[in-house]
Amino acid sequence: MATLPVYRWRLAPGGYAIYRQLRALGLRPGGQDVAAQLERPRQRRGPLVAYLYRIDQAKPVRPMTPARCAALAKANTARRICPACRRDAGYVIPT
Repeated sequence: MATLPVYRWRLAPGGYAIYRQLRALGLRPGGQDVAAQLERPRQRRGPLVAYLYRIDQAKPVRPMTPARCAALAKANTARRICPACRRDAGYVIPT
């Protein structure tokens, strides 16, 4: 079992990206394992950790299909229904 390379905050080499950066580029990890780890030191607590993926092995994000769009709309509508009176509250009701 190989260990992951660990880089300090802002010192990772090019070619790596965290999950959010991949999404901003229109990519997804695509089943690849975590390639490296990024650590940001904090006072009195353990470091913040972010996992890095290789950009060259990332795959494009799958397109939204009409069926997935309809399912997402139905789920968001269900989050707006009041469980007591069964009316649309006009906003997402907190759990």
